Amino acid sequence: MPPTRTRDASGYPGFWRGLRPRKHEGRTAVAAIAFSGTQNKEVLGLKLNELGISRLHKLISSGEVTSVEVTEAVFERIDEVEDTVKAYLFLDREGALKKAAKVDLNVARGEEIEPLAGIPVAIKDNMCTKGIPTTCASRILEGFVPPYDATVIERLKASDAVITGKVNLDEFAMGSSCENSAFFPTRNPWDTSRVPGGSSGGSAAAVAAGEAIYALGSDTGGSVRLPASFCGVVGMKPTYGYVSRYGLVAFASSLDQIGPITRDVWDCALVMNTICGRDPMDSTSADVPVPDFTSFLNGDIKGLKIGVPKEYFGEGIDPAVKEAVLGAVDKLTELGAEAEECSLPHSEYALSTYYILAPAEASSNLARYDGVRYGYRAEAGDLLEMFKKTRQQGFGPEVKRRIMLGTYALSSGYYDAYYLKAQKVRTLMRRDFDRVFERFDCLVAPTSPVVAFPLGDRTADPLSMYMVDICTIPVNIAGIPGISIPCGFKDGLPIGLQVIGKPFDDGTVLRVAYAFEKNTDYHKERPEL
Repeated sequence: MPPTRTRDASGYPGFWRGLRPRKHEGRTAVAAIAFSGTQNKEVLGLKLNELGISRLHKLISSGEVTSVEVTEAVFERIDEVEDTVKAYLFLDREGALKKAAKVDLNVARGEEIEPLAGIPVAIKDNMCTKGIPTTCASRILEGFVPPYDATVIERLKASDAVITGKVNLDEFAMGSSCENSAFFPTRNPWDTSRVPGGSSGGSAAAVAAGEAIYALGSDTGGSVRLPASFCGVVGMKPTYGYVSRYGLVAFASSLDQIGPITRDVWDCALVMNTICGRDPMDSTSADVPVPDFTSFLNGDIKGLKIGVPKEYFGEGIDPAVKEAVLGAVDKLTELGAEAEECSLPHSEYALSTYYILAPAEASSNLARYDGVRYGYRAEAGDLLEMFKKTRQQGFGPEVKRRIMLGTYALSSGYYDAYYLKAQKVRTLMRRDFDRVFERFDCLVAPTSPVVAFPLGDRTADPLSMYMVDICTIPVNIAGIPGISIPCGFKDGLPIGLQVIGKPFDDGTVLRVAYAFEKNTDYHKERPEL
């Protein structure tokens, strides 16, 4: 059984209905319209839950609609499609509506609100949320409620974002299809017989299905970008260190990075403005300036030099994906950029390197789940038996596989042969990127070599599942930024274009992505559920 949705309230406190519109600055700010016609509220033919952050911000701050209306529209959509999509593990309807009411009161008082204020967001369930369960989609953390918020959650709350709940993932973020959740798999809104990608499958599916306006995910080897590609939305993995990892349940600490999943690039930049920045609670947080990322979104890429790594177009890539991505390259050159083929010769070792480094770090990070301090505890006759049974019963097959692989790679006699060698290859891969970035401003490539595949299609063959991440893993190994944006379709399924940038040059990545998006319509397509 999934975690209990104990706070999924069916109504909202009656005091809200007693509030009245207040006038200020020559207009009326509607402080409250409780449940009055939300489902019929449309703007330019789109329902409120289908609009993006920037448009909703204008509507809420001007008083044309209320945050409560927007939030109710999102929950109505959840009620409508969640049994099919299964994106959420936990809903906080009551808490979300209280926050929405607070934002509407601020608007009614004539206060200026933050860009994310009053906008519903879904949170991947591996980020700590005070008072709300955080399970990592694992039996071993079932029922665990953190006593504190992750830094990104603190920053969202400080911006008055409305948190709708926690969404599904592959257990402990280990997977590429969202089928490794201990509770249930999430389905792709474009074709519910197919996977949404992973591990942030719940985040991407919720945004694509209109069950959230945007979402946060985490990206260890492509876990934001891959589901964004499969679900036809925008997903960004920032430069390592740009976003605090404090409160993110660790999988592989040197690779993990929190990133936004949105409907368009402008919204992605808005979220980046809020979540990026130095955090003293995270020793890997970089002390670098955070620009206004929207300032890069001018649509002008004339003169930019774009590299196209030939290794990303080799064996295993779907011809339709290759055609769509190369078509996107042509579009970028039409807009004034200069594109040229380049080489990242050590990319062929990316998968092998990742599946030594990531499991090794996971083996260490997951040692804390032993049934002693928190989470699941197995019944046993003695302490050692309790340790064994707790981990045996609490972890799923993929998590066990990676713990064993990582423990083996770190064991005496094998550390130098595997882990140390993988770290050396990691350095070579980073040097490959440094070298090409001496010539190019950014790189473009496929996000995934394939489109979303059927549920159950690769679960029996872990290696074929791992191969899906072949185009995204190098970015995490090098610690550089990458974004996935829609660039085409195959048989009605989205194809993702990946833009890769220099360290802490996330602005250029967004700039290129925005220029492509502004001159195409792929991001405007919506799945028909």
